[in-house]
Amino acid sequence: MTIRRAVVTGASSGIGAATVRGLRSRGWEVVGVARRADRLQEVVNETGAAAVSCDLTDADAVAALVAELEETGPVHALVQVAGGARGTDRVEDGSTDDWQWMYDVNVLATQRLVAALLPALRAAAEADGHADLVFVTSTAAQVAYPGGGGYNAAKAAESMIVHALRQELNGEPLRVVEVAPGLVHTEEFTLNRLGGDRVAADSVYAGVEEPLIADDVADVIGYALETPGRVNLDLITMRPVAQSAQHLLARGPLRVRGDDD
Repeated sequence: MTIRRAVVTGASSGIGAATVRGLRSRGWEVVGVARRADRLQEVVNETGAAAVSCDLTDADAVAALVAELEETGPVHALVQVAGGARGTDRVEDGSTDDWQWMYDVNVLATQRLVAALLPALRAAAEADGHADLVFVTSTAAQVAYPGGGGYNAAKAAESMIVHALRQELNGEPLRVVEVAPGLVHTEEFTLNRLGGDRVAADSVYAGVEEPLIADDVADVIGYALETPGRVNLDLITMRPVAQSAQHLLARGPLRVRGDDD
């Protein structure tokens, strides 16, 4: 039996770190990729994964990443988690620097990584039957909301990369999967988006019964990778039960309504 190896980006925290843990528990070899070497090392120490510190917005750094991967083994799966959001300003008040950063980390980094790793993924597919590209986008790619314009635009652009790529790879044994989570309670995403304001970040989740956690998304990624090679899960949209739509979030206990409600 071939031991498959996955490259997981954004691996130093949140969904990326949870994916490293989840795939390691399923028997995968994993290379975690992230900018922050110290945080990445913590994940390595916990899981036994390999790791490469890399800024995906830097073309030279990505080239060095690919060279290291080529020297250490095949790549059966890319799980692109890295990305992020900055700010909740209206379009007219938005920071061009924040919007540029979101486009760089969500869109250009994704294109750069795909272009660089496709030869390795094709080689693995030829040898072992198939290879996988999994992209974690967001429900923000599907539905716009006030204050989300920059992130909506960046994630929608990343999602379009996924849709185009799947068609461009038609006829090759390469599966292209998009996982679009709604509200996920992680330690850093909202805190970073809100400029480190802990009170504001906590208020996003206040009263929400059981928001998604990073492990939930990691479980779905693991499932998508381990379906039979003939199965492609094009788009998996996942939300907590309390969030039935992007704009509709129940705060307070979930309960069955009676006749008097």
